[in-house]
Amino acid sequence: MHLVVISCTPRALKKSNTAKIVERFKAGFEKEGHTTEVHYLSMKNTWANIREAFDRNEHILFAVPLFVECIPGIMLEFLETLKPKEYANGVAKTKIGFILQSGFSEASQLRCGEQYLEQLPEHLNCEYAGTLIKGNMFVIGMLNGKKVESLTAPFVNMGAYYAKNGIFPKDFVSEFAKPEYFSKTYILFFTLLNPLLNLYFNMFARKQGCKGSLKARPYQKYVT
Repeated sequence: MHLVVISCTPRALKKSNTAKIVERFKAGFEKEGHTTEVHYLSMKNTWANIREAFDRNEHILFAVPLFVECIPGIMLEFLETLKPKEYANGVAKTKIGFILQSGFSEASQLRCGEQYLEQLPEHLNCEYAGTLIKGNMFVIGMLNGKKVESLTAPFVNMGAYYAKNGIFPKDFVSEFAKPEYFSKTYILFFTLLNPLLNLYFNMFARKQGCKGSLKARPYQKYVT
């Protein structure tokens, strides 16, 4: 199997958490003797090549970061440039799967995006191959080296699984995506820990160049 992977993040490659996940998934997929080619929508000058790869191949995987329950605008823009594929004897011959990752830890936060992606392949005359969802991926950008490798290691196994099965079954995805919801005990623990977390995120924001308050609401005056 040859798999075309399309990374849908608007971030530059070096800063992309999605790119790190794709590399680990790719390693597991290719370990099973299959091949891949990876494209990045952030490189808009390559979109013609990405469309050509989409049209030419029968196994497509979109890697999608979830931004506050919405897929990236750059992905929507690219999708509008695609033409639906032609059926083979009335049957869709191309399979489209997805990796949907988010900074939110609970899988429930990704379900809205998952529902959208479940419907998308049909509009392109393709078959839906499932969506692998995983939260708590924001921290990848805050770590490096072995810590990143450890956090993204499960995607190596998922790549191998997809190579063998060509699909992400719903029950399998739900198990991988856990927790669906935090327990009450977990929520209470982090509520008590919240002052320390706020201090940490303020320090992190300063390192990233943030000069204002994280509680700032610059557009509040425009809300009626």
